[in-house]
Amino acid sequence: MAERRLSTRLVPGPTTSEPLADFKVGVDNVIFSVDIDKRRLLVLLVMRQHDPFAGCWSLPGTLVRQGEALEAAAYRVLSEKIRVRHLYLEQLYTFGGPGRDPRESADSFGVRYLSVSYFALVRYAETESIADFATDGAIGIAWYPFDRLPQLAFDHDRIVQYGYQRLRNKLEYSPIAFDVLPESFTLSDLYQLYTTVLGDNFSDYSNFRSRLLKLGILLDTGVKVSRGAGRPASLYQFDAVAFQKLENKPLVFV
Repeated sequence: MAERRLSTRLVPGPTTSEPLADFKVGVDNVIFSVDIDKRRLLVLLVMRQHDPFAGCWSLPGTLVRQGEALEAAAYRVLSEKIRVRHLYLEQLYTFGGPGRDPRESADSFGVRYLSVSYFALVRYAETESIADFATDGAIGIAWYPFDRLPQLAFDHDRIVQYGYQRLRNKLEYSPIAFDVLPESFTLSDLYQLYTTVLGDNFSDYSNFRSRLLKLGILLDTGVKVSRGAGRPASLYQFDAVAFQKLENKPLVFV
């Protein structure tokens, strides 16, 4: 058998002798909610009170404190803006290109500002809890429709778009929708959530219903509800135990 040789090629080193960067780290949360009745995908924005970008809308964010974990900082800024019990949160991406924050050019020590972004999805029924903060001195907090966002501070427009793509992917390949639906829901409720985020053309209702029921992860509660003039609809619940058997298998929910 021929002898295998290890490559002796060297990895090219840096071509300059620039000093190492000094970083400050923040977290920015892309918080989505879905208003099924009005078929709106919503994004939570806050009005910045201080420079840079004072008076501009931005994602809820904060600089990470000494000794604080990144995820703890993400949950901290969430708790400062909204009070919710049902929340899906995961790390999204790190944005750290030079010049993304105007404070970099103003800082004589050349500090760079990184943003570790988080993606969150909350139940629409709980979004009205934002109103509670009007009495706590907080101002400039609002849910904006995704398709009518104002110009955002920093590179937050890019972060929102990145979060939207993650949301689409999670809906297609994970049971994230059940984290934010009511405990009992109709198949129409579920379908409306998907069409609101993915668009009307992702699947027709009949195929969607058939695919979900074949997965065997929905429990029929035996209860029916009447909405409008149509036939009563069955209420279902997500069966987390049944889903455990499928958890490590490639799935397509839609």
